[in-house]
Amino acid sequence: MGGTRWYLSEDCLLAAKQIMYTVEYRRFYLHDLEYVMVWPSRSWRWRLIVPAAVLAAIGVSLWVWVDSTAGEVFVGIALAWLALELALGPTAKSSIRTTGATVDLPLVGRTRRAQKILAKIDAAVRANRGVMEQPSASTSAPSFREPSVQEKSKAAVTESVAPVTQTNGS
Repeated sequence: MGGTRWYLSEDCLLAAKQIMYTVEYRRFYLHDLEYVMVWPSRSWRWRLIVPAAVLAAIGVSLWVWVDSTAGEVFVGIALAWLALELALGPTAKSSIRTTGATVDLPLVGRTRRAQKILAKIDAAVRANRGVMEQPSASTSAPSFREPSVQEKSKAAVTESVAPVTQTNGS
């Protein structure tokens, strides 16, 4: 009853799982994500074959023993089921790995949609990590050239101003 709805913000991936009248939230911060993996479910073939075979068997038995029109309807439903499942593609299972744990949650229902969703998550993770890494990248770049006279004089001025500034915020 219910299901899992996913929300992607600029800093986290949120899973809201509804069970009856309650909602359970799981938050995955983008900077903690190690991987999100989606793979086709093994039960997809059974989901494709069993209902189509049962509906076709009912249709054939109705065709032979009762009425050809009723049999045609059930065989048509079996073919429609088979075509729909083939068009939608394999069902999917997924796993999310963060720094602390691995969680198996249904991210997507079908593997065909997974590529779009994973691309959005990847873009959000890259944007989040790019924002976090940008300040450290600019300050950690070493300079191997000799400072000029103007830079030395600016450094002397900033050294004399630096002790005057307050650091405790009061």
